[in-house]
Amino acid sequence: MPFFKFNFGPNMNDKDILKYRLNNQQLIKPEFTDPADVVRLMGAVQAQDFAAAKWALGLRLKHSSDHLIEAAYNKGTILRTHLMRPTWHFVTAEDIRWLLALTAPRVKAQCASAYRYYSVTDAVIKKSQKAMEKALLAGKHLTRTELAAVLNKAGIAADDNRFIHLMMRAELDGIVCSGPVQGKQLTYALLDERAPQIKPLKRDEALAGLIKRYFTSHGPATLNDFAWWSGLTVADAKAGMAVVSKDFVSESINGQSYWFSPTAAAPKLAPGLVRLLPNYDEYIISYKDRGNLMHPNGTAILDARGSIIFNHTILVDGQIAGTWKRVIKKGTVPVTTTPFMKLNKKQELALAGAIEEYGRFIDNTLV
Repeated sequence: MPFFKFNFGPNMNDKDILKYRLNNQQLIKPEFTDPADVVRLMGAVQAQDFAAAKWALGLRLKHSSDHLIEAAYNKGTILRTHLMRPTWHFVTAEDIRWLLALTAPRVKAQCASAYRYYSVTDAVIKKSQKAMEKALLAGKHLTRTELAAVLNKAGIAADDNRFIHLMMRAELDGIVCSGPVQGKQLTYALLDERAPQIKPLKRDEALAGLIKRYFTSHGPATLNDFAWWSGLTVADAKAGMAVVSKDFVSESINGQSYWFSPTAAAPKLAPGLVRLLPNYDEYIISYKDRGNLMHPNGTAILDARGSIIFNHTILVDGQIAGTWKRVIKKGTVPVTTTPFMKLNKKQELALAGAIEEYGRFIDNTLV
């Protein structure tokens, strides 16, 4: 991808910010073919909804398919684990250990009240993880149901909510992570058997590394945006940026300081760019302030939780202009759309093209 210096000036506006975010997040003209390269660039990619998260990666690759993403996942070049905030993320095998060391302490502290409520004591954690390690040893991969049975057999009550916290804690402690998909079932595996051992990073090194990846791939963004995305504190964000500030520049836009790389591709974005984003997509979820995302010509129909981030969204020129749903029918991949505004002919054609792109990605593998 060609790089050259661009300048934010006094006339920089929200649409300009979105244009650079689209480009930095590989949503205009993707440059990678390997899913691990996208995850590595982004630092981590939210993957709460596994099927949707595969499409989030597919959108950011030159040539992609559901098969391609799942093959990388099954091979273990990308892994899925609880990492930040807390929720599931895709992360590369070589990054998972230092990222866990950086973010897990914060997540465990946030879960402390839930641990008390569900009686997830230190003794229970130790006993449950010992049982998991024994059951998963030597390359075994078990589903949630199978691991719950393992814990129950070991005398550890593993009803749904308690089991969720026990498994999340095992992920945060670096005991388990994702294993290969079995049919349509997700599995767990031992982290030691899926990711290489690496030399531990000092905390300030890890923090600086994550800051650098975030603002390179997600910028222009604020330190508050990074704190929201990473689950770390604003003080952490300031400390990390102090280390890598020489690699970034800052501009005051709308009264806030936005950080970004001083060298970045700056293509002219012709009107009519349409993308079908999955729920929890990084383009939306990874910023605390999402006020510039709603298209000014439309009225959003929010879900019961009052937030657009839980929906599959239609992006028109970098702004949310509707929602979409995939209707499951054997042999086809029909998509229904709910625009928040009247689309012009060019936008309608672009939307049809985006739907076709999604259909090619799925290739009827999930219906």
